Amino acid sequence: MDTVNSEPVAQGSTLRLVDEFAAFGPCYMKWVRSRLGDCGVTYARMRLLGTLHCNGPQIMSDISDELGVTRRNVTALVDALEEEGLVRRMPHPSDRRATVIELTSKGAETTDSIYNGHREAVAELFADLSEDERRELVRLLGSLREALRSEGLSC
Repeated sequence: MDTVNSEPVAQGSTLRLVDEFAAFGPCYMKWVRSRLGDCGVTYARMRLLGTLHCNGPQIMSDISDELGVTRRNVTALVDALEEEGLVRRMPHPSDRRATVIELTSKGAETTDSIYNGHREAVAELFADLSEDERRELVRLLGSLREALRSEGLSC
């Protein structure tokens, strides 16, 4: 019997992959949060700032959908970021019920600084991988994201 092509071996490698991926995700997020603590911004605030940085001004419901959090959570994040002078609320040009959230110049500078620092930290994290391994990891993660998109998830 060919043990390489046998069902138990395939199941074992799949379970190992699931275990490694499940362990890596939370560990990576803990690492990201530890790096962000140095700049005084939480991960949730960084995601909101990043959304505005990448997509431009957004209404709160769009931010909620993009981040996958409740509108109440977005309101609390915007309140805190507005208090710090990183975002501002603007009236929607055509919908009196909607409020547009945009980065201030201080918010844009802070976001650039955070992302530059994060890119440097990630470069350190993946420094032990060869260029070929990095390309393969990017390819594999892109394939997994595409599979999730085909399931109807926005990623």
